[in-house]
Amino acid sequence: MIRNIFKSTAIASLGALLLLGGCTSNFEDINTDPDALETGSPTNQLGYVLRYTASQYGAIDATESWAGYMVKIQYMDNYSYLPTNNTYGNKFACSYRCNVQLDDVLKQTEANADELKNIRWATRIWKEFLWLWCTDQFGAIPYAEANKIEEGTVKGKYDSQEVIYTAILKNLKAIADEMAVETGSDKIGEGDFLFNGDVNKWRKFCNSLRLRAAMRIVNVAPELARSTVEEIGSNLSTYPVLDSSDDNAYFNWQGSSPYFEPWYDNFRTRDDYGMSNIFVAHLTSTKDPRISTIMKPAESDNEYRGYENGALAAPSNLKTISRMGEFYRENPSGFTPFLKSCENYFIMAEASLRGWNVSLSAQEAYETAVKISMDDNNVAVADAEAYLAGAGKWDNTLDRVYMEEWVALFKNNLEAWSLYRRTGYPKAIQTSGEYPGKFSIYGTSHTDVPFRMPYPDNEYLYNADNLNAVTSGLVDYVWGEKMWWDTRTGVK
Repeated sequence: MIRNIFKSTAIASLGALLLLGGCTSNFEDINTDPDALETGSPTNQLGYVLRYTASQYGAIDATESWAGYMVKIQYMDNYSYLPTNNTYGNKFACSYRCNVQLDDVLKQTEANADELKNIRWATRIWKEFLWLWCTDQFGAIPYAEANKIEEGTVKGKYDSQEVIYTAILKNLKAIADEMAVETGSDKIGEGDFLFNGDVNKWRKFCNSLRLRAAMRIVNVAPELARSTVEEIGSNLSTYPVLDSSDDNAYFNWQGSSPYFEPWYDNFRTRDDYGMSNIFVAHLTSTKDPRISTIMKPAESDNEYRGYENGALAAPSNLKTISRMGEFYRENPSGFTPFLKSCENYFIMAEASLRGWNVSLSAQEAYETAVKISMDDNNVAVADAEAYLAGAGKWDNTLDRVYMEEWVALFKNNLEAWSLYRRTGYPKAIQTSGEYPGKFSIYGTSHTDVPFRMPYPDNEYLYNADNLNAVTSGLVDYVWGEKMWWDTRTGVK
């Protein structure tokens, strides 16, 4: 919290004292606003952090294109992806500023930790969410030495993703084990915009976040990934996960200025985005019933039609391109998805296919995931069943799991981009030749969407030595280095 804010009357009084040449022993009293709170309310601080995170996590930021969903149809991109303190820089800053607020909540509640378990658990879980979100965007980031100004560290060194992921999974497990013993009796309060004070959903969210982080590193830390997923997936009573559309970790916007859902806020005044060719082609070829919720037919002929991802010129007739569906774009009090319940079951389906010990078969987990996704998109049960008996029928392959997961993650663009970077699915993002960046300022040698976001300009200005230690070998700001967990070959 910002404390000791000068009031105009206090400044005037202090100025008078200085003019008289005197000193005062009660400077602190004069310099303290009697109407200002000495400390923040923990639930208000949590609410601020959730709202701030949602504004950045759900923002229009190019990940919608990197995930293969959306394309620019006006004001085409020059694909510079240069360091900036806006857009990508805002996301980087959000992680650190929110962690400062959450650390303050933990400090305030430390003396009464036993009586304030629930608000402290929610706070600790969200800290791990922020770190995971940040590292999945940028790669190596300041972590162990981050936000240590009071301890004398102004410029934090960068930690590797291996260090960060290991710590995140360790911390989340500690919280999950604590919550498995007994939940607290305190109320999280009105600032819990995510689960409305339901501590059991926070418990589920904690374990769901563990699944996400564990499967992300399956190709580089397979034992840690497997042990984590098996611990949760084989014992869902002790480690429950979000398991229905009602459980989804959605931030629902207030719906009035300035708290509009970000895509609606864009919709009010702009029309810059249409659907991508590869997304439209997949949904139409499989006759996926989610298509009518996800997108609108083109105004020109009522047909679903996409546009090239990475095109240099806008379409000659904007009415020929499908737009995002009303459900996702035209609701002022719409939602920003942090974690969809179906994601957990896609992870367990993948785990089962890998031969890991989870409580559901691959087919059971897969079909559960698809049904939840259909429910997310307001698809009737009969239509969902028909899809699972037809184009979506289980075929015992990771290809089917990955492609269905990609569709289900729509609007959770960062996670879809991360799924692609980890698995290479959907393959059409690369094989179609339609990807943002093929005409980038870095040349035409790139064969893929960006691997990461550029670090903010402030890091180059104020933390250059530490940043240079992890970027010295980069070819350019975004494609130069893949995530630690991205083991794909043949991409550059």
